[in-house]
Amino acid sequence: METKTLKQLPVGIQTFEKIIAQNCLYVDKTAYIHKMLKVSNYIFLSRPRRFGKSLLVSTLQSYFEGRKDLFKGLYIEQVEKEWTEYPVLRLSLASSKHMEKEQLEDYLLHILEEHERRFGISANHSEPNIRLMNLITSVYEKTGKQVVILIDEYDAPLLDVLHEKEKLPVLRQVMRNFYSPLKDADPYLKFVFLTGITKFSQLSIFSELNNLKNISMLPEFAAICGFSIEEVKTQLADYLEDYAATKNLNKDEALEALRVQYDGYHFSWPSPDIFNPFSLLNAFQDRRLSNYWFESGTPTFIIEMLRQFNVMPSMLKPTKALSEAFNRPTENMTSVIPLLYQSGYFTIKDYNEISDLYVLDIPNKEIRVGLMESLLPNYVQIDSYKGTTAVAEMYLALLENDVDQMLRLLQTYLLTIPQCDNTNYEGHYQQLLYVIFSLLCRYVDVEVRTATGRVDMVLQTAQRLYLFELKLNRSAEAAMQQINLKDYPARFARCGLPIVKVGINFDAESHTISDWEIEEA
Repeated sequence: METKTLKQLPVGIQTFEKIIAQNCLYVDKTAYIHKMLKVSNYIFLSRPRRFGKSLLVSTLQSYFEGRKDLFKGLYIEQVEKEWTEYPVLRLSLASSKHMEKEQLEDYLLHILEEHERRFGISANHSEPNIRLMNLITSVYEKTGKQVVILIDEYDAPLLDVLHEKEKLPVLRQVMRNFYSPLKDADPYLKFVFLTGITKFSQLSIFSELNNLKNISMLPEFAAICGFSIEEVKTQLADYLEDYAATKNLNKDEALEALRVQYDGYHFSWPSPDIFNPFSLLNAFQDRRLSNYWFESGTPTFIIEMLRQFNVMPSMLKPTKALSEAFNRPTENMTSVIPLLYQSGYFTIKDYNEISDLYVLDIPNKEIRVGLMESLLPNYVQIDSYKGTTAVAEMYLALLENDVDQMLRLLQTYLLTIPQCDNTNYEGHYQQLLYVIFSLLCRYVDVEVRTATGRVDMVLQTAQRLYLFELKLNRSAEAAMQQINLKDYPARFARCGLPIVKVGINFDAESHTISDWEIEEA
């Protein structure tokens, strides 16, 4: 059988021209661009990091520069009749993180200076907003054509200070001043596109720019970033086949494994299933599953905001919400849900049209594991190597349905590490187990209601359903007695899996499991 020669995967390449010039794989998104240009001249799009926003901006740049040669064979080449060259100002704020007010203003002046040199424009005003307005009008006068403005990662200066009540308003005002000319410059502008991770209110950032069209939750643009399941099956079919072959799987089995790990995003409803593009391309390139997106950098502001809103690990589960509750400006949020959704840690999983309620949840295994690993240090002072090794050993025991060995490993593991303060209450150990069990399997829940009470924790694997009752400074026998007395297994009699009852007692002095009992239901 002849081996297919695959195009280079564009891992880490965010420039459309470079992808085409190097004959790399390009998943055709130009149909969405063609559709977007008919919606409005002022467009805003929010998507998580590493989802292809910068590549989209680069593609728009090439289009507006009239680079027809780069679009050969793509959708937009077939439908676009006029390829007019416009002057394009692409402003990337990707490098404007962790800055004070003066540093941010200097950075804005720097990126404007680059365009001033490109168009031969002289300017020396110290205010970035005045420089931006002067740049727009001068380019218009020099070229005789309206200007295209593409702003990538518009919110980058603000993300890392979301949790800083004093710093955020200061930097927000700087950015508000910077963007303020976009309204007054309307006669000189052909098209304006802003993209970032989060949504800030028009009042706080974009001043009077009330004609900015937010397409982030429109179904027709659900797959403008990321890879839809259909794109994976068609445009990425050869890479899927190659991955399957290296794993000794058929294509359906390989696709299912990749779906569990990287799929599950929905940015509207209805929406096709969307894969994380960064993780999927890396998985195809390395021919293995790994938490690529999460490992590429978990923003500290996410963990800080979880702490600020007192979000316990067990709270990161399916949540019902109205769209205005999670698609709202992040500076006005009263819970962490908008940030989790807009950052890609939660996504839409269902929608009820009658109630207008959305169901939000963690998209996939990569995000669940990554979040729980990030939250684990809140419950045990741990080095990552020791923690991941211990969890891996527990996972192997669980795969063999050996919950006794899993608990022995957990007992030893907890004995070998320093503990956090304030652990002398049952809820601490419940959350600790929730985090660890979330790393072991796809389904775990706490305080699950039954007709007679609440099960402390329910853990489901492919082979078993485990019911856990936890006690502190008592006994495993007492925990098992409660399970039996309240007949918790009756609630799950129709689950289709063997049910295992587990009573666990923690000792507050030693900070680990003192004893446990296991019974088949």
